[in-house]
Amino acid sequence: MSDSGPDRANFCYRHPDRQSYILCQRCGRTICPECQTQAPVGVICPECMREQRASAPRTKPAVLTRMRSAAGRGAPVVTYTLIGISVSVYLLQMIPGLGVTGAIRYAGLYSHPGYLEPWRMMTSVFAHGSILHLLLNMYTLWIFGQLLEGLLGRWRYLALYLLSGLAGSVGVLWLAPPNMPVVGASGAIFGLMGAFLVIQRRLGGQATQLFVLLGINLVIGFIPGMNVAWQAHLGGLAAGALIGFILVETRKRSQRRLQVWLLVAVGVVLLLLSLRYFLFPIA
Repeated sequence: MSDSGPDRANFCYRHPDRQSYILCQRCGRTICPECQTQAPVGVICPECMREQRASAPRTKPAVLTRMRSAAGRGAPVVTYTLIGISVSVYLLQMIPGLGVTGAIRYAGLYSHPGYLEPWRMMTSVFAHGSILHLLLNMYTLWIFGQLLEGLLGRWRYLALYLLSGLAGSVGVLWLAPPNMPVVGASGAIFGLMGAFLVIQRRLGGQATQLFVLLGINLVIGFIPGMNVAWQAHLGGLAAGALIGFILVETRKRSQRRLQVWLLVAVGVVLLLLSLRYFLFPIA
């Protein structure tokens, strides 16, 4: 079979066995995380970086150059940041009398016109109910975050995480009792798994183990006494799968604008769904 077909455009030109959707902003060639160097806008490949350094005045501090180079070599800095925020919030939650958990957790009641605090739909994603809850979520985020951040690029990956987290809260709004408070990144993490599953299937990858992992986690959410917000799992999973489909089907350079608008559309739909008690007022 020839490796010169159009699908080869989705593989790094320096490492033909590594798939990527990230293009050098100067020459337009596909580059994997190892070959990426962060530029003011997007990333550039090693050859373009050498040309840029050769022609640029050598007045930039060496420490700044090394920091940008480290960020551009494919380190999952968004994943590091999300984990850092979640751990920091949990430490604040543990301080007696501070009331952090009560201030940022979410329940459907906070989307009611009389108690409207819509920001909780996102802040609750970074809070956790126990150290075990935090560790399990952060471990799963570490696994799938590294994979997806390198595959999709940082901004697409961040959009996937945040939209999936919002979708988890929307799931709680529509499927859970309005007085049931929830915290945790499970909705966002199920979104990562849903997106990864769709991308793997669309690209012909093996996804059996991921199916098993998803099935186990979904079943656990329905076991009485487990105190797991399965509603957030379903919401995040559905949104993540949809976003994964959008990303893999609009991965060509010529479809970049369409991809952005489709992601915006997903966000708008989620915001409309968050207006449940405004669109369908209850007594």
